Amino acid sequence: MTNQLSAMLGTWQENRDSTEWVLGTVYRTEGSAYRKAGAMMLINGHGQQFGLLSGGCLEADIIRNARRAMVTGKPVMLTYDGTDEDDLSFKLGVGCGGTVHIMLQPLSAANDLGLGDLYEALQKRQSGLYFQKIDAVEGYFEAGVLYGQRPAHIENREDGNWLVTPIQPEPHVLVVGGGLDARPVIGIAHQMGWQTTLVDPRPANARAEHFQAAGTILRKIDGDLATYVTDHKVDAVILMAHSVSIDAAALAVLCDAPIKHLSALGPRHRFRDVLNEAGVSRNDLAFDISSPAGLDIGGQLPESIALSMLSGIHAALFKQSAAPALAQAAE
Repeated sequence: MTNQLSAMLGTWQENRDSTEWVLGTVYRTEGSAYRKAGAMMLINGHGQQFGLLSGGCLEADIIRNARRAMVTGKPVMLTYDGTDEDDLSFKLGVGCGGTVHIMLQPLSAANDLGLGDLYEALQKRQSGLYFQKIDAVEGYFEAGVLYGQRPAHIENREDGNWLVTPIQPEPHVLVVGGGLDARPVIGIAHQMGWQTTLVDPRPANARAEHFQAAGTILRKIDGDLATYVTDHKVDAVILMAHSVSIDAAALAVLCDAPIKHLSALGPRHRFRDVLNEAGVSRNDLAFDISSPAGLDIGGQLPESIALSMLSGIHAALFKQSAAPALAQAAE
């Protein structure tokens, strides 16, 4: 199971009545921390954890404290100070050196903190805001489109402080072309917890036995594909059929689709050929385009190219660039 919120909530939903559960959330950090405010994990009565609130350093102690929340039915507030030699996190060898504030909220049949609504929204690929009252057993979810929403933050209200966390479904990528080099693309995307769809009209390609991790395999590139992309809220498309005509056919039907990003495998002049055959002008496309696809990580093997393309899509969808992220990590 991945650490995507939808996967965590899916496990909880299936087993919510068979054992006790606690929701753990990072609500504030100071200095360097592996996870930031809004990070969540679920702990059940069997001592199992789903998700991470640190790099694995604090989870054993968090699980121990979750038992206290289950027994009392009250929230448990934790602080791990990596700068204090007397603090548990320092003794555990936590390397980030920052301070992490965590709240543990017990779940019950009568009060699921709005996680049921949140899970249902993610199943429908809806975004929204999740609200948790700090030092209380209160929470709810409001579905809605996020426009330039700030990261998770604390909102001061008359009735107390609330953590507000933007929620988005995991990315959904459509891969056009089911050749050998598409296998690591589907595999890596699946490992990251992304939704994947593969389309290839050629019978010898995109065979199910070679793409067991693919969520859906389609065989036609026509108007129904555009409908599928809209209905299933596909975020990004990769053109990698190694056929100008197939890539062009896909681009022609998807040129007006509400996707956010398109990556085209191959040199720039090849994508110009795809545009010409599709009868589409690049200036008419409303989504981001990466041609050639991916970030330049110096790889040549299919796995490296897959990593490059998916990294580029990740950067595009989450509005980040690789260079600042690397620079920040090096500090």
